[in-house]
Amino acid sequence: AIEAADAMTKAAEVRLIGRQFVGGGYVTVLVRGETGAVNAAVRAGADACERVGDGLVAAHIIARVHSEVENILPTAVTV
Repeated sequence: AIEAADAMTKAAEVRLIGRQFVGGGYVTVLVRGETGAVNAAVRAGADACERVGDGLVAAHIIARVHSEVENILPTAVTV
């Protein structure tokens, strides 16, 4: 996850806002930014996952988040 987060923040203008341990060795990394930048960051993070481990399990990008959802998403680093 560290390698992916590093690649994501270097590849595009995104803010790293957190990571969550999901269980079973899986980690979720959360970033925020413009949709195009987030797409580029996720691609870079996926490539990093392939280089250092078993690869990316899943990715999901939410463009134009509804205000109700926005209220529950973290906005600052939560590590």
